[in-house]
Order: sequence, then C-alpha cells, then structure tokens
Amino acid sequence: MEPGGRRLERRRQLMGPRQEAAEYYRGHGVPQRMEDALNALFPLRPADLYGELANYFSKFSKAPVICKLVGRKVLDGVGQPTLEVEIYCTVKNYEKRICSTVISSHSQIPEDALPGTTEADEKERMDSVNTAVEWVNDSLNTLLRGLEPTDQCKVDKILGEYYTKQAEEKKEIQKQEEEEAAEVTLALTSCISSATALPVGKKAAKTGKKVSVAESVIPPAEPIESVLRGSLAIGGTSLAIAKAGATISHIPLYLHIALLKHDQDLPKEMTLPLPMVTLLNCEKIPPAKLKFAKEVMLIPPVQLSLKQGIERVLDIQKELMRLLESPGKVQSSPQLADSKKGKAQNAGKKAPPRALKRISHLGCLITGYDSLEQLLLLMQTACSNLGLELGTDMYLGINCAAHELMDYGKGKYEILTGTFKSPDEMVDMYVELINKFPFIIALIDPLRKEDREQWNNICCALGSKCYLIAEDAATHISKLKTDQNINTPRCSGVVLKYINQTKVSDLIELTGLLDGQRHITILGSPDGESSDDSLVDLAVGLGARFVKLGGLSRGERVTKYNRLLAIEEELAKNSRLREANLEFVAFAEESQPEEEPSDVLPPPKQDVLPP
Repeated sequence: MEPGGRRLERRRQLMGPRQEAAEYYRGHGVPQRMEDALNALFPLRPADLYGELANYFSKFSKAPVICKLVGRKVLDGVGQPTLEVEIYCTVKNYEKRICSTVISSHSQIPEDALPGTTEADEKERMDSVNTAVEWVNDSLNTLLRGLEPTDQCKVDKILGEYYTKQAEEKKEIQKQEEEEAAEVTLALTSCISSATALPVGKKAAKTGKKVSVAESVIPPAEPIESVLRGSLAIGGTSLAIAKAGATISHIPLYLHIALLKHDQDLPKEMTLPLPMVTLLNCEKIPPAKLKFAKEVMLIPPVQLSLKQGIERVLDIQKELMRLLESPGKVQSSPQLADSKKGKAQNAGKKAPPRALKRISHLGCLITGYDSLEQLLLLMQTACSNLGLELGTDMYLGINCAAHELMDYGKGKYEILTGTFKSPDEMVDMYVELINKFPFIIALIDPLRKEDREQWNNICCALGSKCYLIAEDAATHISKLKTDQNINTPRCSGVVLKYINQTKVSDLIELTGLLDGQRHITILGSPDGESSDDSLVDLAVGLGARFVKLGGLSRGERVTKYNRLLAIEEELAKNSRLREANLEFVAFAEESQPEEEPSDVLPPPKQDVLPP
C-alpha cells in the first residue's frame, strides 16, 4: 500500500494536466468560464483518448465470422420436439454467442388421427429432429465456419447445395430398396401364380363397376410431398444466420430482412401486416354439423393502429365468451333476418352450443356449430353489444380448409354432416355467401388446390370483393416457384410458412415474385409453433399484407403479437410507419389464357347456403 502523499501524487500524474489545472484554479476562485476554457484546451483524459484510438483502429479489424454452430433438441409450444440453432462468432479475436432461433417442426397436429398413426408421426418427428441436430453440429458446422453472418446469400447457397446432396442420396437409397422389394415380390408371385389364377371366363375388372361417375370427374388428390428427414436443420440455420447478421449490424431483424430484400436500400416507410386473429376453432364436435369453417378470424380495419385493433379484438373475444356462457341471450341480427330464408330459419334457430372448456393449439376457443348462419349470428351479436358493426369496425376471415372436406367416394365436399356439394356448387355457395355477407373479406382454402378450374371461376366472380387465399397449396415453399411463375391455383395470395428446408433467401425471392404478380403475401405460423418471435420480423421485413399468428392466447402466440406491437411503436417513433390498405384484385378484368373458362358465371342458385 502506498503512503497517502505518494498515492495523491500518482493520482495527479494520472489525471493529466487538464484536471490538475482545473482543481488548482477552482481552489483559487477562478470563474466557471476559465474552467470551460481549460476544458477546451485539454478535451480528453488519457482513458478517453485510449478509447477513441481503440474505436478508430477497430474499424480496420477483421469482420466477425462464424466460428461454431450448436444444434440441440428443444420443445415447441405443444410439447413436441423441435430444433434450436445457436450461432457463435469470432468478434475481435474472441468467441462470442450471438443468437439462437427455434424453428417449428413440419408435422401438423391431427385432430382425429388413429393412435397408430399418431405414434408413427411422433417417431418420424423424433427421428427428423435428431437428424437435424446431427447435421447442424457436424456437417453444417464445418461448411459454414469462417463465413460472415451478414453474407446471407452465400450461406443459403451452401445450405441449398447440402440439402440437394442429402435429398439425392436419399433417393438413391429408396431406389435400391424398391428394386430389392420388387425382386422379392416377383419371386413370390411366380411361386403362387397358379394358386391365384383367375378361373376361365371370370372378369377381373368386375369390381370396377362400383366406381361412381363423379369420382372419375374430380381431379385426384396430389400425392403428399415427402419431407426429408433432417430438413429442419436447413431452415433453422438460415434463420439463425439472418438473426446473427442483424445482431452484428446492430439493427433489428426486420430491418435486416428489408435490406436483404431491397439490395441494401432501406425503404423510407414500412407497412405493418394486418393481423388475422383466430377467434374460434370450429372442430367437428357432435352434435355440431358445420364442417367447412375450420377457423373464424377477426381482421381489424386499416384506420386503426395495431394496438387499437388488438384491443378491439380482445373486447369482442370477451363478449363472445360471455355469450357462449349464456346462449339464451343471443338475439336475431337484422342483417341475417332480412332475407325470406333467414326469417324462417331464425324463428326456430337453436341457441349456439356451449363452448368447451379448453383452448385450441391455435390459441383460441374450441366450439362447434350447426350452420354458418348460426355462427355469423353470434359474431354479429357480440359486435352489436359493443356498439360495433361488422364490415365497418371489424371484418371476418374464414379458413375453410376444403382439402379436409372432400369425400372421394362421392366426389363431393361434405360441408355439413350428410350434406355434399360438387366443386361447381361450392363456387356458387361462396358467391352467394360473400354477396350476402360482405363483411367476410378473406376465404382461405375455399377449394382443394387440384380444383384449378373452380379456383379460376371463384376468382373471377369474387376477386374484387374478397381475398381468396391458398394455404394448403403453399405448404412447400421450395415447390412454389417454377420459371418465374407461382405453381398454385389462381388466387389472390398465399400463406407462407417458415418450416423444413425453407431458407430466408427463398422467402425473399418468392415474395418479390408475388409482389410483381399482384399477389398478397401472408406469413403464417404452423400448428406446432415455438416461442421464437422471428416470424413477425420476417413478415414486416418482407412487406407481407397479413400475418396469421393464431389466437390471443398461449405464450407462443401472444409473444408474437407483443413483438408486432413493439415494432409498430418503434416505426412510429422513427416516422417510418405507413398506413396499410385493403385493395382487392379484380381478376375478371385481366386477360385470360385460351384454355381457361370464361369469366362470365351463371347466376348463383337460390338455395346453396347450408341450412
């Protein structure tokens, strides 16, 4: 320990001439302006000077590079295994953890799957996640080491090449297995051919007479696209690299994505996507009969801020739950009672069923209905009780999920229990539905993706009044783009989900193509969502028109709405927020290819709505 005098002397030496002079003159009553003059003469302390020099030379230091990737198995919002990817970078010669991301698993949650099917799905999911963890910790860790996290294109190119190589190897293995199985089958067939030979004169194709005419008319369902085991590693790593690039650049992820999409030219203003908030999940619950409205969503008007829109949705949700607890209070709505048919139905209409005491994995209430008008009556009553009007103060969207309704034996959609309609009759039903209830501004998957002729018809009839959106047809993003075209039925837009081998560059390229073809982009969360909120930044950065995040419940859903609110506040503070708009596409005004049917539709039938 130094003596007091020597310690004071050393302190004065370290303080430098500015501090020493200032203390001396301050003790002798020097005015404040003299101290200010001394500060001007000696502006920096030695420590400050060293800091300035360090900052200056750091500009010439090597840019941060990826030094390690860590993959691990974690749980998603419904307790299923999925993948987390961590990024470590070398920053100024030190290894530093930059960020991590969790990607959602590809498998969807079956509502009425058999126990054996569920077990097989769970095993496949587990194997896929384990393979993805191996890819990240082994191959991808080696391939990406030394690359800059800000070079997203180069990283995604390497990831794409690796995925293609793994897919080709998988095909070769499957081809060998099929050849071996064919040889075994041929040997067995030759041994028992005499025992299974048909009697002379017996017609082998007799069973074919049972096939109905309607079944041969509708296009068959496209085969389910197989998911390569381990493909989660590609999407998870690409998104983690994007987050690392944003962190290194000291900007939010949505700005980093916007810069990537616009070639480093940041837009002066950005528009927030409108939320499609799922209010009800209409399961197939006996004795409820309604099948073709899987999700009912609320869409706030554009004149409200996001915060105001979310608050209004919450008010409607609370009122709706109150009505479901006391169904006798639901009164007839004037709009639904105007039609002759509506008067007769409303007179003897049953009260809405009581809501089940459980929340869907989508973060909303689960209940069931006997008819669509029963559901719309409840929605209108809830809004009226709050002094709101559907079509002005709030809009509706319906996820029809038509691919789940097709009865291939009859060749028709089962919209109600025991009520079937052909694809053409479905178009007529939707035309009358939107004309009668114009506050429904979005229909998701109103038809199967295979019914392309009917998609064309419904777009020509309703494109200027309603968004007709494909979600099931857009599950595999890598299959959507074909030679600067979108491989989907004719529609207003698509729902994109960041799953499996999807890369950030794929989303950027695809949304640019959709923008150029007047399609709207919707970023949607999958069923097995995680608490990672990167999806919201992707939606804002890519300029999506809507974002479909589920309901205002469950932590993995609410955290994304909170992130959207935070981005709105930040953009408004920086004067970068631009008001959204609702513009429909008038498909009938566009020129049609020769092979497509005419835009002119026959007048809709009178009794096409489900009773």
